[in-house]
Amino acid sequence: MATTSSSSISNGTATSSSSSSSTVSSSLNYMSGMDNEHSTEALPGALPIGQNSPQKCSYGLYAEQLSGTAFTVPRARNRRSWLYRIRPAVMHSKFTPITSSSTLVSSFANEALDPNQMRWFPPPLLENETSSISTGSIDFLHGLWTMGGAGDASMKSGLGIHMYNCNSNMGHKVFYNSDGDMLIVPQVGNLLVITELGKLYVTPKEIIVIPRGIRFKIDVEGPSRGYICEIFNGHFQLPDLGPIGANGLANARDFYYPVAAYEDNEIKHTVVTKFGGKLFEATVNHSPFDVVAWHGNYAPFKYDLSRFNTMNSVSYDHPDPSIYTVLTVPTDTPGVALCDFVIFPPRWMVMDHSFRPPYYHRNTMSEFMGMIWGKYDAKVGFQPGGASLHSCMTPHGPDADTFIHASNADLVPQKFEGGLAFMFETTLMLHLTQQALHAPHRDYEYQKCWSALPRCFNPNQKDFSQTKLVPRPLTAEETTTTMSNEK
Repeated sequence: MATTSSSSISNGTATSSSSSSSTVSSSLNYMSGMDNEHSTEALPGALPIGQNSPQKCSYGLYAEQLSGTAFTVPRARNRRSWLYRIRPAVMHSKFTPITSSSTLVSSFANEALDPNQMRWFPPPLLENETSSISTGSIDFLHGLWTMGGAGDASMKSGLGIHMYNCNSNMGHKVFYNSDGDMLIVPQVGNLLVITELGKLYVTPKEIIVIPRGIRFKIDVEGPSRGYICEIFNGHFQLPDLGPIGANGLANARDFYYPVAAYEDNEIKHTVVTKFGGKLFEATVNHSPFDVVAWHGNYAPFKYDLSRFNTMNSVSYDHPDPSIYTVLTVPTDTPGVALCDFVIFPPRWMVMDHSFRPPYYHRNTMSEFMGMIWGKYDAKVGFQPGGASLHSCMTPHGPDADTFIHASNADLVPQKFEGGLAFMFETTLMLHLTQQALHAPHRDYEYQKCWSALPRCFNPNQKDFSQTKLVPRPLTAEETTTTMSNEK
């Protein structure tokens, strides 16, 4: 049974979130193991033994079950946790709609379908809220905006892809998502994620999954930016390994869950929920983070992407990108995912007589990509904080510079250590919001990155192994466009 250390509890109350990043990070303890039955208590004996709902709980706590699946879902996929808290979550005022305009979208039938290849430069970071030129304080919730998605949250079908851009803490505001689980990929800025079940400190190169219904707030240390995949049905799980065996890719023991830590105060908080794509708010006259103990398998978790055990070809050809899957949300069709979360991490590339970058491709799946740091090994100009979308059956692949370089390269063993990209891959066709289609940071000339691909075909020359390929000369107009894009 896990218990919080004395460093994370002060007089029975979680420490302040305003501590320095190193202090906060080092003071937090975690439990490891994806989908484990976890048990944790901030006060000794707070968890009941041998039952879930005693007539009277220790310390005068309330027992509350949080169900992430229907009661009768098969045991292997059943998700629920029991919380032992100072006050039950039902103690709140009436929820009322938030009528101010929102940049969140959760129903996509009326959004745009566009088969073109899409790319976006990184949206500008906000100024620090204390800066003299700051545009104001924007917290995580108000910094969310939707890029695209498919389906409808109210039907528990589909997904949404969002970005966030914020520079301030949420204070006494708390959020929970009634519409689905959220996989958050920080790109700039460390996040202190305070949840009902405990605290998690998440940095770029890590991810966090916050399941449907769990209350949380996010504190930041400055301007912060990142990506979110929200799924309206199912939950993220580890992919099956098949012939890889019992170990590899993301190992279950490297997923970390929070230990119980609670607040006991009478401070008024605002609770915001996204329900059927609409935002509603209520108030509570105490801290919602008052869970003294919990046990179960439905909880937020984080994962360090640097721990991914990368598989790759050691003979020939670039493998299919599914070999880099960290987490998946399966559909009812075996092998078809509502969402695969895939990364392209540092790795050795040793394939013989092969084109080593990702191949040219048309795919029944839709691929939304983001860049966490560095550069992508198949594209020039794909920047950290930016994004791209290659939709169902839309052609894509290495740009002209990458093709020429890889085709002429000396095939010695090479370790790629230049960056970390990721992909949200889905079987659904993604509808784009107007704010994504007309974003000022959209790269409207993206398709031209392939314009310099040369015509290599020669019916009189079968063997090209010794032929040095060169780019197709650009026209004056193409040269001007290329220089503008590089700038």
